Amino acid sequence: MVQRRVFLRRSLASVFAVALVTAFLASHTLPGRAQADAFADGAKTFIEALTADAITMLTGKDISREERAKRFRVLMNKNFSIKGIAKFVLGRQLRKASEDQKKKYLKLYEDLMVATYADRFAKYSGERLLVKRSEVRGKKDAIVYTTMVKAKNAADPLKVDWRVRAKGDTFTIVDVMVEGISMIMTQKSEFSSFMKTSGGNFDTFLEELKKRVDSNSPQTEQTASSK
Repeated sequence: MVQRRVFLRRSLASVFAVALVTAFLASHTLPGRAQADAFADGAKTFIEALTADAITMLTGKDISREERAKRFRVLMNKNFSIKGIAKFVLGRQLRKASEDQKKKYLKLYEDLMVATYADRFAKYSGERLLVKRSEVRGKKDAIVYTTMVKAKNAADPLKVDWRVRAKGDTFTIVDVMVEGISMIMTQKSEFSSFMKTSGGNFDTFLEELKKRVDSNSPQTEQTASSK
């Protein structure tokens, strides 16, 4: 059971990384008169596009770790509602923070996403995403149901559901669920747990985020290799 949970968390991180790049490459506009069916079809097409070109931007063998992180940051900020997600996963705890603490948190959260997910693209090994269907949820969201098939183990696909949201005239991915486990809800639970164990001390929480960023950053690897 523990191994299964670790496997799901790793898979979740990999899929989330794919999602971020996909948002940049597959983004397209919705016609103003689009109805529910058109929205669902558009969301499905949006996800299908990630298997075509997204991976090539960050998986090249000649891309350094630092350069990959830079490219990833640009793609993420341009195409993912990173601030909205950051605020959601911390929830009411963020309301208790000072303006300076909020600013530091949003920056550290962005840095953490880059440090955690950018390297996933260097480990890409031919996974394929098979899009099954999509359905509208509410006025702005659609869920696209897919399976991710590993090149060496096609008999054990992962169920991956994407929450796609209409934002103005574009699509964006706001959550990814691997085998029913939500990325943002998992992170929300993790942050909430840490805040409780630290007595709600926001500075302690920021210090923990900083440690995680530093332990996964390209600069950390370069410093270690130079010693």
